[in-house]
Amino acid sequence: MPYYQNLAELPKRFGAVHLVLGDQLHAGHSWFQTRNDDVLFVIMEMRQETDYVVHHRQKVLAFFAAMRAFAKAISSKHHVLYLTLAHADNTQSLERNLKRICTHVHAQQFAYQQPDEYRLTQQLTALSEELKQQQPALKCYCASTEHFFTEIDDLVRYFPKLIQQPHTNLMMETFYRQVRKETGYLMEHGKPAGGKWNFDQDNRNKLPKTVSIPEPLLFSHDVRDIDAMLSEQGIKTIGNVDAKRLLWPITRTQSRELLDHFIEYCLPAFGQYQDALTTRGWSLFHARISFSLNSKMLTPKEVIEKAIAHYVKHQDESDPAHISLPQIEGFVRQILGWREYVRLIYWHFMPNYAAQNQLQHERSLPAFYWTGNTKMRCVSHAVHQSLDFAYAHHIQRLMVTGNFALLAGCAPDAVDQWYMGIYIDAIEWVELPNTRGMSQFADGGILATKPYVSSGNYIHKMSDYCNSCYYSVALKSGTGNNTPSCPFNSLYWHFIHRHRERFAHNPRMAMMYRQWEKREVSERDDILATAEHYLAHIEEL
Repeated sequence: MPYYQNLAELPKRFGAVHLVLGDQLHAGHSWFQTRNDDVLFVIMEMRQETDYVVHHRQKVLAFFAAMRAFAKAISSKHHVLYLTLAHADNTQSLERNLKRICTHVHAQQFAYQQPDEYRLTQQLTALSEELKQQQPALKCYCASTEHFFTEIDDLVRYFPKLIQQPHTNLMMETFYRQVRKETGYLMEHGKPAGGKWNFDQDNRNKLPKTVSIPEPLLFSHDVRDIDAMLSEQGIKTIGNVDAKRLLWPITRTQSRELLDHFIEYCLPAFGQYQDALTTRGWSLFHARISFSLNSKMLTPKEVIEKAIAHYVKHQDESDPAHISLPQIEGFVRQILGWREYVRLIYWHFMPNYAAQNQLQHERSLPAFYWTGNTKMRCVSHAVHQSLDFAYAHHIQRLMVTGNFALLAGCAPDAVDQWYMGIYIDAIEWVELPNTRGMSQFADGGILATKPYVSSGNYIHKMSDYCNSCYYSVALKSGTGNNTPSCPFNSLYWHFIHRHRERFAHNPRMAMMYRQWEKREVSERDDILATAEHYLAHIEEL
C-alpha cells in the first residue's frame, strides 16, 4: 500500500482521515485489523510536540524513530501519510495540518483516538467542532485507544463519594484491590493470592554486593538522519546520545524482546530490589518497558498476563528459575495499580491540577539538574544517569532528585518541566501526578497522604552512595570544609520546621514532629542554620 510523504502524492479522495498520535503506536488496535482503501491514516512530527518542554535528545529520537517504523509497518495494508518535521507541507500545527489534509482529500469523516494529554484533547475537540461548522457533512468522532484497563472518567466509579464530596480521601490501595478483583489477576477464589494484597514490605531491600545485576538488553539503532534533522530544524534538547546506536526499542517486536528479557532475567529479583540505589548499574532489575507501554507498542494487559504466566510456571520453590509471589505482585501493582490510578487522578482533576502549588514553593531548580555537577553523590549519579540514558527508576526520581527539590522548596512548574523533558517515558498524564502530586506534594495530598521527604538516612539505607560522598551522612549540621554534613539531613528538618502548621497533625508525620521538639534548642538552631546556609549556596552544593 502507498506510504505518502507529502500532500502532492495523495489521491484526491479518501472518505476518512484517521489521526494517529505519536504515543498511539498500537498495532493491535481495531483500526488496523481490516484493510480499508477509503481510509487515510495520518502520522505527523510537529514542533508543537518537540518544543513545549526541552526534551531529552534520546526521547525525541526514540519517538520519531518509533513513529516512522510504525507508519512503515501499517502501510503494508493501509494508506499512510507521514509528515516529517522538516517537510515543506508540515505547518507544525496540528489543526492547520489536519484542515489541509481533510480538505485536500475531500474527507467525509475525521477520526482520532482519545489523546492521553489534556491539551491535545482540548485541541482535537475544538478542531472537530470547527470542522463540523465549516463542513456540515463532515463527521467527526473520537475512538478509544483500546489500551488501558479503565476509562478516563472512572475515578468516581472506584470512589463514588467524590460525586458529593470532592475532597474525599483517595487511596491507591483501595483502587488497586478493586481492579484486582475485576481483572482476576493474582486472585484465588475471590481472595488475593497468598492471603495479602500487597507485599511491599518484602520489597524494600538494599542491593548486596554479592548479588549480580543482569546485563541490560540494549538496542542499536542508527538514527543519525533524524538527529541531523533535529539540528537543522534548531530543536533544543538536553542529554547525551550516540545517534549511531540508540539503545531504546522502536518497534513492537523489540518491545516484546525487552519484556521477555525482563521476565526471564530480572523478574525473579525485581520486587526485592526495586527500591535499591547503587552506582553499580543503571538498569538493575527494572523492566525499562515504560517507553514501550506509554507509546502503546505494548499493552498493559499483555505485559501483566505474560509476567503472571511466567510466574505460575516457575512458582515452585524447587525450580531454579523460581519467582516468588512478592516479586510478581510488586510488578503487577506498578502497572495495574499505580499506572492506571495516576491516569484517573490526572483526568479527574485537570486542568486545575497542573497549577497546584499548595506548599507555595518558588525556588528555581539548581543548575546541577542539567549538568549533574554537584558534590552530593546521590544527586550527581541520578542526574548523570538521566542525562546519559533518559532514564532513572522510580526511587531515584522520588527519593533523590524529587526529594531534594521538595526539601529545597523548588517551584513545581520547574520540577515538572525537568521531569517531563529528561525522561523518555514522560507523557503528561503519567508525569504530572507523579511529579506534582507524589514527588512534590504540590496537590496538597490528593495523590499522597504525606510528603515523600527523607533525610540522608534513607538514602544511606538503600544505597552505596554515602560512603564515598563529599558530605557526611552521619552529621545533621555543620558546613565545615573537613566534614560538611549531608544537605539532605538539615534540609529535611528545615522542611519539617517550616511546614509545621500544615503537617504537625498529620498522623503519618506526628512522630517526626515529636522527635524535632525533643531536640535541644541549640541543636535545632544549628540544623536550621546549616539548612539556611545550604539554601543560600545551593548552586555550590
